[in-house]
Amino acid sequence: MEAKVYSVSGKASSAKATLSDEVFGIEPNNHAIYLDVKQHLANRRQGTHKSKERNEIAGSTKKLKKQKGTGGARAGSSKSGTRVGGGRIFGPRPRNYSFKLNVKLKRLARKSAFSYQMKNDALMVLEDVSMDAIKTKDFVSMVSALSLDNQKVLLILGDKNDNVYLASRNLKKVKVVTVESFNTYDVLNARKVLVTQSAISRIEEILN
Repeated sequence: MEAKVYSVSGKASSAKATLSDEVFGIEPNNHAIYLDVKQHLANRRQGTHKSKERNEIAGSTKKLKKQKGTGGARAGSSKSGTRVGGGRIFGPRPRNYSFKLNVKLKRLARKSAFSYQMKNDALMVLEDVSMDAIKTKDFVSMVSALSLDNQKVLLILGDKNDNVYLASRNLKKVKVVTVESFNTYDVLNARKVLVTQSAISRIEEILN
């Protein structure tokens, strides 16, 4: 399939970009997307949650009252989880939430994400972006020229460009990644996906 190529000034050039149907035009697999996004969000979790159990509470281990004859329930320790100030029963402990997925499934998920965005007209091919200086104002001007103000934008670069990344870093709704670091969650979470011309062939090479 072919797609228009837009310049940083927001105008469509006469050039056309050829996109592989095997990457940008497949029938999306919803379950593959679900698993890949689930893994991405799970891997982001710190898993450092912790609460004190009864053996970690500071305090006396003296029996509070005699076993029988008080008319109330027996009580052995002030650290019991049933008492105010006691430990938590079956509280959270530090754990690792990450899990593994097959490479082929992750590739299918990313192809499906791109295909969804193509069907929704949410993917644009952009001329290669380069900046001589780190100026957020210039990056904002480019986004405005493309009529993408106040929209979540994902820009995928073919090669690492520190100036472009640093110029966009302060913008809350913009994320800049390279072909080596994009993921299914980022592609689907964006309202508009901008792919540079140099990134297209690299993406097709990685996903095929």
